Amino acid sequence: MSPQAAGFLRTLAPEPRQQLRAGLKALAVGQGDVLELEHPLDGFCRLRVGRYRVVFHYAENGRVIRCDFAERRKLVYELFADLIKGS
Repeated sequence: MSPQAAGFLRTLAPEPRQQLRAGLKALAVGQGDVLELEHPLDGFCRLRVGRYRVVFHYAENGRVIRCDFAERRKLVYELFADLIKGS
């Protein structure tokens, strides 16, 4: 999990934090509301958990899930696209 995603989780109230953690655990076993993202975020997927989104990608031939970014839905895609442009 990226420092941004871990930090975002820590800022949440207990209930949404628990929901996101449960969503991430479900993702680890292949469950959850997942969608592959399109240009300019090719290669990334999103996990939807209520009004929150986690942007992630599969690494090491799909055996590892890297959580790259987490944020509220209305901000996540624009902020993450800006972040990867700057990399």
